[in-house]
Formats: sequence, C-alpha cells, structure tokens
Amino acid sequence: MRKDAVQNRENLLRAARELFADRGLDVPLEEIARRAGVSIGTLYNRFPTRDSLVGAVFADRVATVAELAEQALAMDDPWEGFAAFLTGVCELQAADLGYNDLAVRGAALEGDRGYGLMRELLQRAQRSGDVRDDVTLTDMAFVVWGIAATVKATYQVSPGAWRRHLALTLDGLRATAAHPLPVPPMSTTQTRTAMHSC
Repeated sequence: MRKDAVQNRENLLRAARELFADRGLDVPLEEIARRAGVSIGTLYNRFPTRDSLVGAVFADRVATVAELAEQALAMDDPWEGFAAFLTGVCELQAADLGYNDLAVRGAALEGDRGYGLMRELLQRAQRSGDVRDDVTLTDMAFVVWGIAATVKATYQVSPGAWRRHLALTLDGLRATAAHPLPVPPMSTTQTRTAMHSC
C-alpha cells in the first residue's frame, strides 16, 4: 500500500478502537470515518464490511484470549487455571465495551482456536472433579453473556461489579455445589441462534 493508504488504515483502526471501546460495536461507520479524518468511501475501500473492520480492530484481543487459555492450561491446578482464564476474559470485556459486545457474539463458536482451548480447560477441570460434570461449552456462553450484560449495565456506576457476578457464577460451576439442572443444555445450533439475536 502507498504511505497515505497505510496512514488512512491506521487512522481508521485507531478511531474504531477508541469509539468501540467507549460505546460498543454499533457505532455508526460514518462517525468512525469522521474521527479518522477520511471519507466513508475510504473506510469501505479499506474495510468492505463492518465485520472486516471489527476483525482487524480486535485481532489482538482474540490472540490475547488464546494466550490466556494457554497460560491457564499450563497452571498445575485445573480449577485455578479455569478460573484464571474466565477472569482474564472478563477483564478484557470490562476494559472495552467493543470487545464486550464481540465476546457475546463470538461465544461458543466451534472451530475457533479459543473454543478448542476453552473445551480443554473445561474438560480438564471436570476430570479433576472441580467443575460439575454437566457443564457444557454452550453453558459457558451464558457465563460470557451474563458478565457482558453486567459490564454494560454497570461500567459507569460500578465498574467492578462484574467481579462479584463472576465469583457467584464460579461458585455455581463447582462440582461441590452441583444439584440436578432443570433443563438440558442448549445445542450448538440453538446457541448460535441466540448469539445472533444479541
């Protein structure tokens, strides 16, 4: 790319990152272009769809989640690793409303590297007897969604409220707290359908 094209791309990514972090993923693209100092046509030339812009802005966050999972898997204690991973993901959500939205939309996507690592973390904690046996990855999507809603509702009035929510959730995932669940877990298809309605 020419030097000015590279600069335009960087300006668009910076503007999108700032606006998404403050307001979530539904910021108008025209506003992102305005903040970047370029036309909406330039934005579409660099990023033909909102999803392509979102993907470029959050590529580092997606990589960070995979790193968090790998670090958690390297921990000796399966429960500590499981809890550390969830806490790390929730910290990313709480720090950035755009990533918070993305986490909801991307929770429990099969084929994703993070999905495979999360499955490994969950199964390891279940094999050790720390996490209840009936928890599935689609159930874990509810953890992400629940924390996302708490972050969105409280980030201006009580930014750390999500930590209490997560602590209560983690206690409910422990095998020692297990009671029979009233309904079966959602299927992957149902989870995807629910995800896209968020």
